[in-house]
Amino acid sequence: MVYLDYNATTPLAPEVIEAIKDSLHVAWGNPSSSHEAGVKAKSVIVTARKHVASMIGAKPSDIIFTSGGTEGNNWILRMALQYFHQGDNSENTNGCGDMNPQNQSKSRPRPHFITSNVEHDSVKLVLEQFEAQGLADVTFVPVSQSSGCVAVEDVLSAIRPTTVMVTIMLANNESGVIQPVPEICRSVKKLKRQAGETSRILLHTDAAQALGKIPVDVQDLGVDYLTIVGHKFYAPRIGAIFARDPSEGTPIFPLLYGGGQERNFRPGTENTPMIAGLGKAAELVCLHLEEYQQHMRKVRDYLETKLKEVFGDAVLFNGRFELSERLPNTCNVSFTGTKLRGHEILSRAPGVLASVGAACHAQDRPSHILLSMGVDESVAWRALRVSVGRETTTKDVDSAVAELSAALTTDA
Repeated sequence: MVYLDYNATTPLAPEVIEAIKDSLHVAWGNPSSSHEAGVKAKSVIVTARKHVASMIGAKPSDIIFTSGGTEGNNWILRMALQYFHQGDNSENTNGCGDMNPQNQSKSRPRPHFITSNVEHDSVKLVLEQFEAQGLADVTFVPVSQSSGCVAVEDVLSAIRPTTVMVTIMLANNESGVIQPVPEICRSVKKLKRQAGETSRILLHTDAAQALGKIPVDVQDLGVDYLTIVGHKFYAPRIGAIFARDPSEGTPIFPLLYGGGQERNFRPGTENTPMIAGLGKAAELVCLHLEEYQQHMRKVRDYLETKLKEVFGDAVLFNGRFELSERLPNTCNVSFTGTKLRGHEILSRAPGVLASVGAACHAQDRPSHILLSMGVDESVAWRALRVSVGRETTTKDVDSAVAELSAALTTDA
């Protein structure tokens, strides 16, 4: 078995497992308790928060732990809705206005979101629901078919007086293409300054696929919010969000109400062992990112070279553009010399543990990501997303390519 699905989930790093075990044994107390067991648990959380903040160039106070990326993205998008309506309804105790479309006047303006047409479903489907429920207007900016990226100019052209948020993922989970988030953020802020407008457009990026693979620094990105997903960089299934200066700067509203944990922003007794694991994984990224990056790029490039040697012109690399950069570990490949679809190829190569796209997508349709990038539907049907990890070796690649070759050779 050769595991080549690291963009779906990474295994836990050995150091992360040890951190979780230690926390289970030593820091089992309630972090809100003032006795020794609680103090130990709180200390673990404080340390983890520092490591997560360091990983993205933030302050510990900017980090709020969540259950994962889907919660983080949903929460951030809903906060933009609340921000837009803040103060519109003085009777609303949380100051976010009435978000029930049935209670809103038809003449009342709706918030406007700008995103790309290649976002993860935890952004895409939320915004589609906002539209369907009459809560917001959304512009899905198409990516260029020559780069796989959204054009900064297209984002700027989509801005309206009611635009409340621009949310563009940092790196695509299927193609690996890295989006120009820093340029978008700088340009949006510049445009608002030049127009002399004081209204604020919130800026968000889902960094799930980028963390642990490329440098991620919120100061360079210029975002107000960033989504962190642990199981993409050898941490457990837990996450966090970055909100720049949440107490004074970036607006933040609680999604839940309860016991006051996470400064009342995200209440609920903290999952100390998983937070400990996330912190350790972030610490490893801080210490070894360049090493991880170089290894993954070397193995990924070797993989693409071997595929080209074996399959020649019958192999196409989706997402490999001259005009854009991509993640060092990601290869999206289509086999044109076969009638087999991607999932059928994998069923004939059971020793190759890869995917046809995002792990949460069905196999009854070609990837909308590839179609949005201009990939022909027949090519998209025959695509595989192959993603290597820290442990992947060239020997693993040789085994995987050999099995794929055997599977496709027997194609009738």
